Amino acid sequence: MEPPFTILDCYTDEPAGLGVPPYLGTYPRYIAGFLANTCSSQAAHHAGPSSASPVTYLTIDDLRFATRYHSQIKQPKPSQKTDIFTYNLTVNAQNVQNILEKTKTLIVIVGVHVPGKYLSAVPGTFHEIIPMLKSFKCKKILTGPAVFGSQLFGGKASESFDKTVFDSIGHSLYAFPYEEVTEHAVRGASLIRQIPGIRMVEIETGKGCDIGRCSFCTEPLKNKVAFRKKEDILREMEALYAEGARYFRLGKQTCFYTFPEAVELLKEIRERLPGIKVLHIDNVNPVKVILDHRKNDDAITKAIVKFCTSGNIAAFGVESFDIDVVRKNTLNCLPAAAYEAAAIINSYGAERGEDGLPKFLPGINIIFGLRNETRHTHEEDMRWLQKIYDDGLLIRRINIRQVALFEGTSLFQEGRDKFLKKNKRYYWKWRNDIRQHIDFPMLKRVVPQGTVLNGCFAEIYDGNTTFCRQFGTYPLIVGVKGRLPLKQFFDLRITGHMLRSVVGEPVKP
Repeated sequence: MEPPFTILDCYTDEPAGLGVPPYLGTYPRYIAGFLANTCSSQAAHHAGPSSASPVTYLTIDDLRFATRYHSQIKQPKPSQKTDIFTYNLTVNAQNVQNILEKTKTLIVIVGVHVPGKYLSAVPGTFHEIIPMLKSFKCKKILTGPAVFGSQLFGGKASESFDKTVFDSIGHSLYAFPYEEVTEHAVRGASLIRQIPGIRMVEIETGKGCDIGRCSFCTEPLKNKVAFRKKEDILREMEALYAEGARYFRLGKQTCFYTFPEAVELLKEIRERLPGIKVLHIDNVNPVKVILDHRKNDDAITKAIVKFCTSGNIAAFGVESFDIDVVRKNTLNCLPAAAYEAAAIINSYGAERGEDGLPKFLPGINIIFGLRNETRHTHEEDMRWLQKIYDDGLLIRRINIRQVALFEGTSLFQEGRDKFLKKNKRYYWKWRNDIRQHIDFPMLKRVVPQGTVLNGCFAEIYDGNTTFCRQFGTYPLIVGVKGRLPLKQFFDLRITGHMLRSVVGEPVKP
């Protein structure tokens, strides 16, 4: 009997949460668990329990493979780049057409709210997905962040699409109350059996934002502030661990420091999952780092350094160092607070760890296109970033993007893209200034020539170059001359630096 439900994961990227491979997001796992639990309850009521899984998991890569490639593997020539449109196939890749023809209900997960560059995956867009789905007669449900909009490229409004293709559109299939989430998450852990590759599993600790006023952010539109219980998180992680997961990121939250049991959670993860290979966090509000410093003697920062694995990053949503932009967009912290929080984290996390990178460093997010942005804004960004560098602090990475505009945010309601258009002609220059004058020398400081980065995964080819990364929260790309065997681990010695990546060579055993 064919499973009645199929999940099509087109990948998600939003302010709180990442589900683009090699990351595995929460949406497909929660939904798979919910459907499995529902079907089990119905089977037990009518005809006794069934051992068959009611859920098949497909990726957008599987769909491309079946409809565009006619289920034929295309090996790239030595001069070509690895095909990242079909890189993330599931165990079901050769049977996609049959699965979709027999599927009763197709749940389509879509949604990119913070567009980025992805090394070995391409999220699906409505322009791509809808023509491939129209011929299938099953019921189609659209869910995920795209319910509130989706855009694969920054500096644009949400992608429009034909809503009539879907029988229903809504967020009820993932917006479970936390008293229900754990049972779905535990049952949904078995989803990774259908994924042959390694995944960095995204773990949710809470939702909503306790500040929740940033002009561009969709998180307050989707969720009210709530936190999961520590024991519920641990139960989910134990279930994933039992299925073979060894790489985890506590990333599905707006600020890890806000989680009420942060220290205890990290400690118990290490006690109960002894074979874990990577444990990282993601979003951090700089103001919360300062509060932890003043009230708790840096208890959370110390715990992150002690219990997490090295190469860890606290992603600061600074967005702008221009005080006028901060105030007009009700951003989360003033420039001085971002600097102070960066200094606090450096004081504990700058020491080099077992993977070759510093144990715990800040990362900084910058957004172009906010209210009241002027050429003075870039001057302020450069002034504060230069101060961080000149004072000897380390920043692991700076993410720069143009704001994506979504209906319901105050930025969208007030003028839509008028702020973007005002300075758009300067963005390339502004970004290049940061890359040349801050990123490049900072990268040489963080990863000096001769540093050995352990456990780098050979991910894709680009001609005669192999691009490798460690598994982590924002892994550093290492280009290696020659074509190393893909999907194997290597220890790499750094021999040179690019603006945002490094060049390396394998360490001979």
